[in-house]
Formats: sequence, C-alpha cells, structure tokens
Amino acid sequence: MKVAVVDYGSGNLASASRALALAAERLGLNAEVTITADPDVVARADRVVLPGQGAFADCATGLAAVSGMRQAIEASAVRGNPFLGICVGMQLMAQRGLEHAITPGFGWIHGEIAEMPAPGLRLPQMGWNELDFVPGAHPLLEGLIPGDHAYFVHSYALVNGAPAETIATTEYGGPVVAFVASGNRAGTQFHVEKSQEVGIRILMNFLQWTP
Repeated sequence: MKVAVVDYGSGNLASASRALALAAERLGLNAEVTITADPDVVARADRVVLPGQGAFADCATGLAAVSGMRQAIEASAVRGNPFLGICVGMQLMAQRGLEHAITPGFGWIHGEIAEMPAPGLRLPQMGWNELDFVPGAHPLLEGLIPGDHAYFVHSYALVNGAPAETIATTEYGGPVVAFVASGNRAGTQFHVEKSQEVGIRILMNFLQWTP
C-alpha cells in the first residue's frame, strides 16, 4: 500500500507520517508512507493524506503553488482512493473559507469555514476536547467511544454543513464540527497525529477503510 502525505509547505508532515507508519505497523500492513510535493507520486498513491495548519487562504494558496498537486488530489479522490484531511486539510474540503478572504475549497462537503463564536472562551481552541458521536455511525470511528479526547488547535470551523456529512462533533461554546466524511473523503478538525491512541486508532481505521 502506498500512502502519500502531501507536502505543500503546511502541516505537521513528519508527525503525520510517523503516526501513519505506526498505525500500519500495528495492523501488520506493508505500507509505504511518503511525504511528497510530487503530484505524480500522489497520483500513484493508494491513499492520500492532506495535513494543514495556519490560515485557510494561506494553505489554499500554498497548495495552488505546487503545480499539478490540486489536480492530482482531486483525480485520486474521483478514482475512489481514500482521502484524509487533517485540521486545515479538512477545512479545505469545504465549499469555501472566510479567513482573511473568501477562498474556494475543494467543495467536497457542504458548508464554509468561519470563525468560531466561542462566547466567553479563548481562541484558538487549543488542547484536548471530547468527541461526541453515535457509536457505529462510520467505519473511521470504529474502536472509539463517545467522550474520547482528541487534540485541537483552531479558531475557525465548519459551519452550515450537512448533518449527514458530520460524523463527530465537540463542544466549545456550542457544538463544533470535529470529523466529517463524504464518500471516500474524510477529514478531522483535530490533529490525529497529536491525539495519541485515539489518533492512531483513527489512522488504523483509515488504512483499512474501503469506502
């Protein structure tokens, strides 16, 4: 199995790669995890992971600056290869982002990325927070239980999304979308690579996922 971790100048690439390699090792999978800025490598991969941290507009611009990369990611997804977006990588799946400027996303899930209201709370949300979901609602949640904690760092989140595409939420001044999935494309607002055993479990599920 070939897993491509997309390098476009944003994201915890080494941490994500190490977490994926550990997940593969625990499963006994022969997986080749590659950090790459080469769209041809992404095109040949069996699974694609798009990390991201920072502002939506900056990440979208950085991705567009890697010639052919966005097209390679989209073509891979259209072929049915599993895709996982992490933090801003998940946000880029939305129709658009409103951070700094109105910036188009992939349009794979409904909604847009807007600043979290979080009345009385500090932004960014930074640290561990509980996941709320219906057990058995999605294969990527297998082995988790409601109340498991994941690690978040963000000030913006998905709003006006489709309930059917939201598979887990968290609470920060109100419900916040934490995990989305649509077809063969999924994304976590939290950092799976920093979420210890919960994150490794999700990555194990991703490596076995056959949407």
